[in-house]
Amino acid sequence: MSKLKQTLLLCVCYFGWLHFSWASPNEVLPTIQKISGIAYGTDPAQQFDVYLPPNVTRAPVLFMVHGGGWDSGDKANPASVLHKMQYWTARGYIFISTNYRLLPTADVSQQAQDVAFAISHAQTHASEWGADANRFILMGHSAGAHLVSLVMASPSLLKLAKVKPWLGAVVLDSGAMNVLQLMQEPHGKLYDKAFGNDIFYWAKNSPLQRLEHKLPPVLAVCSIPRGSDCLQAQQFIDKQKKLCGHGAVLREQMNHYNINHLLGKEPAYTAVVDQFMQALITQLAPVVGSATR
Repeated sequence: MSKLKQTLLLCVCYFGWLHFSWASPNEVLPTIQKISGIAYGTDPAQQFDVYLPPNVTRAPVLFMVHGGGWDSGDKANPASVLHKMQYWTARGYIFISTNYRLLPTADVSQQAQDVAFAISHAQTHASEWGADANRFILMGHSAGAHLVSLVMASPSLLKLAKVKPWLGAVVLDSGAMNVLQLMQEPHGKLYDKAFGNDIFYWAKNSPLQRLEHKLPPVLAVCSIPRGSDCLQAQQFIDKQKKLCGHGAVLREQMNHYNINHLLGKEPAYTAVVDQFMQALITQLAPVVGSATR
């Protein structure tokens, strides 16, 4: 291919990316049905949206939890929804994106409880949408990745919410997998707002400290420029492996935002995550090893 053609192709791809980055998840593909605002609790924030591909039966589910520093964010945020929804619904998945109560209305422990009850409610009603309650893959970004990890590592919460077994999880660049260590080192103000100054509260809401049993396979994606995120991701996966579970860390050169936004859009990155998910769906041992791209 000539340099001119390469340049033109890059321009087309670049401007196409700009177009999609501002699209709304409400502008779903014509073949995708969106069911908005399904309530799993009494608070207006306790709702999720379901995106359905056509003619599915016992479809796998990708269940997404947005980020936002525990005090902001929304289930309809295009960075969390658009590319993932388009990519995986085209492959036969049902895509669910959930809200949860935020600070200061609900503390981090209550947010984790919301996420657990949202998962349970979606599993209970899965057959109504042509989904398979036994084929859920959990995903979260940033604060959402922390909450997904905390839920998974909390047997009492799973029991309380009656969460059924799930296939595995993809956690996207959480900076709070080891809250106990995080809060004793220099850190951003958002963490003080979320976790306060009580060391026992730190431990209670730290996925690494709560993890005491083998989980279904976990792929932890982290942003190399963020530094400590990859260290915490590795600590979590190392502990999962010590408990005889499967897990891997995928280190990406992307920034924190693009770890989320470009999943489903950037081909090489998306392919690695999809490979992990397909191994879960086919009930094979995940073949994705820890890697740096």
